[in-house]
Amino acid sequence: MAIQQIQSAEQTELKRRLFTVDEYKRMIAAEIFRTDEHIELIRGEIVQMPPIGDGHAGSVGRLTMLLAEKVRGAAIVWVQNPIQLANNARPQPDLALVKRQDYDTGKPATASDVLLIIEVAETSAKSDRSVKGPLYAEAGIPEYWLVDLRQGVIEVYTDPAGGAYGSMKQAKRGDTLALPGELGVVAVGDVLSKQ
Repeated sequence: MAIQQIQSAEQTELKRRLFTVDEYKRMIAAEIFRTDEHIELIRGEIVQMPPIGDGHAGSVGRLTMLLAEKVRGAAIVWVQNPIQLANNARPQPDLALVKRQDYDTGKPATASDVLLIIEVAETSAKSDRSVKGPLYAEAGIPEYWLVDLRQGVIEVYTDPAGGAYGSMKQAKRGDTLALPGELGVVAVGDVLSKQ
């Protein structure tokens, strides 16, 4: 009898409690999380992000300066700020170019505001590719760049449809990438860490 009870207990699946964006925002307002925690809401789950390494920080810094120069007020360079994608997703991409408007009104940036999302990866390329990429495609984000510092490439994803990007190309040092909306071009070598 005891063996049957154990087997029965082993077959019980644990249920996860998923959160909505509103619940997540209330937890942030209630200061449930430490201020130094790097977390995101991805498909209802609160996910801890890996610490930011020196190469990652340098790349984000270079990208911030490059994009600010290129867009010159035609868009907002959104640095590690949240984007509300759905009722259960509020990622904080490393960078985004968002349409110019007043975000001080309490209205969050949403998928329809985004021109480009950029994730920089030292150790997170696999999850940025398999988790965040599909999330951005499902939301209809028109263009997603994955800056893979270990491989020394930028993966450019475009043409979102049916929860996936229809097109992907890789750019390496020596290549240039056009920013959306005819905002200029960026040299890949200027984005990648100096190695």
